[in-house]
Amino acid sequence: MSGDRPPPGEEPMPEKADEAAFWETPDLYGAYPRLTEDQTARLAEHGQRRTMAPDDVLIREGEPCEAFFVVLSGTVAVVENHGTPEEHVLRVHGPGRFIGELGLLHGQVAFYTAVAREPGEVLVVSLDRLRHLVSQDPTIGDTVLRACLCRRALLVGQGAGFRIVGSRYSPDTRRLREFAVRNRLPHRWIDLETDEEAEELLRRFGVGPAETPLVIWRDTTLLRNPSNAELARLIGLPSLSDGHRHGDVLIVGSGPAGLAAAVYAASEGLSTTVVEAMATGGQAGTSSRIENLLGFPSGISGAELTERAVLQADKFGAGISLPLEATALHAKDEDHYVVAFADGSEIAARAVVLAMGARYRRLRVPGIERLEGTSVHYSATVHEAQQCRTDPVAVVGGGNSAGQAVLFLARYAPKVYLLVRGADLGAGMSRYLVDQVERHPRVEVMLHTEVTEVIGEEVLEELDVVDNRTGVHRRLVARSLFVFTGAEPHTEWLAGTVALDSRGFVVTGPEAQEACAHPEMWHGRGRSCMTLEAGLPGVFAVGDVRSGSVKRVASAAGEGAMAIHSVHRHLGHAAVPGNPGTPTVTGRSDVSPRLRHRESAWLG
Repeated sequence: MSGDRPPPGEEPMPEKADEAAFWETPDLYGAYPRLTEDQTARLAEHGQRRTMAPDDVLIREGEPCEAFFVVLSGTVAVVENHGTPEEHVLRVHGPGRFIGELGLLHGQVAFYTAVAREPGEVLVVSLDRLRHLVSQDPTIGDTVLRACLCRRALLVGQGAGFRIVGSRYSPDTRRLREFAVRNRLPHRWIDLETDEEAEELLRRFGVGPAETPLVIWRDTTLLRNPSNAELARLIGLPSLSDGHRHGDVLIVGSGPAGLAAAVYAASEGLSTTVVEAMATGGQAGTSSRIENLLGFPSGISGAELTERAVLQADKFGAGISLPLEATALHAKDEDHYVVAFADGSEIAARAVVLAMGARYRRLRVPGIERLEGTSVHYSATVHEAQQCRTDPVAVVGGGNSAGQAVLFLARYAPKVYLLVRGADLGAGMSRYLVDQVERHPRVEVMLHTEVTEVIGEEVLEELDVVDNRTGVHRRLVARSLFVFTGAEPHTEWLAGTVALDSRGFVVTGPEAQEACAHPEMWHGRGRSCMTLEAGLPGVFAVGDVRSGSVKRVASAAGEGAMAIHSVHRHLGHAAVPGNPGTPTVTGRSDVSPRLRHRESAWLG
């Protein structure tokens, strides 16, 4: 689309003035592209034409998306709360537009209803064919993927989807909100402490405050203080089939390192399973824009990078499941390891790749805990940014994540304070980010500055900060605080199993072999511990969780790929009597045919 406004008949239909302003955000036209004739013809090779009459429902809110629709003639309205007094139109699509957002690509349930408004014809493409085209045809794939991501961001910003009803002081409310935000799930939070609608909702469903938080969808589905896994099942997030409970490689974590390992392992014939405790993408998935990643000169959002990697892994047959939180790792026999999970399940694999990354380090200052999840955030996504249009905000941190967050938030907030405890912004931040941050007219960088208190009862009102050279305190007016003060590894469950450094990161290579509790396990293997191996044969650590790793997206992805090379070495070598370390094809029945081919190739 080239004009400043959509064509007649395709205008958004906001109900409030602020919604009208919302539709004017810069991402709008990236979210609603019009397919070219060539793109439509290409899709037509893989789909079927279907006539539609007024009020025909193509996609129904709360039900799994089953097809991809391209409007050939007539119009289709995308509405929320279809058939209820609260129904309102989000968008009307005309010829050349397609219906769907991110959930379409992952088999999630729909967060809206698509209903024919004027009679016409649509092209119907099955989801399997769509996923194939997105991964194989860049002219269609880039357009569809980017639009789906943008539409999901718009839905999140609008508060569409399910409702979380709970108190801001409840840890379970914060848990559910964090899970929803990290997985980019459209939702609206209703605070029991302040929202007048909350009491009516509780009364309608006969629920006492002690039974909260609630998840409510379409006024027909009610979950009382659900686990993250229960919420994931409601929305249709990916889960494992029985066939992925035993395989060649188990990857724990789905940040750039884990997803890279999944893509390379699955594409090379290894049966591959990926498990994730929170959300695909890791910390990188929350980045508004990554500009120093090779091959993306104009930058790429963490969400888009993540979705592309997930689609690649899925294309090659890797199984991905979340949320699954690992709790233990132990050897099952000489050839297999077993990882146990918090829900009581287990997965066995012949090699394990640890790629859990690291979790955000929380800021520990007076007054902060009661505002976490409302005014204090540990990521900067569209969901939080939409709340910062009229008030100043503050960002704490001196690394690349903080710099990216500052630039992203400055697109929304009138003033952004960057609070850095060190003397030099360039000490922990890439030069390209330093230059942009220092030049931005709405950003004020405050070096030698630390937060000492968070002030506010229901929302953040002020920050008490101190100059760590002079000891002089100052009050800053801010309505949101974003914290990017580094991360800590999630490795408590590995203590006593693999070697960890003093900060809890996984030690690998010769150092790990030296620290190994049972060095005799290496005798007879004919090799020493490989560079990324975590002191146990066939267990590897990659990305941010590895001690001494470079904390960058590109290096994490590189380590993920390198780990699979090492996995092949581990699986393809067996001690041969009289010639330790000679590679051999062992004749194992559980080796995939493609791996057998690789092993044969190694043997010449």
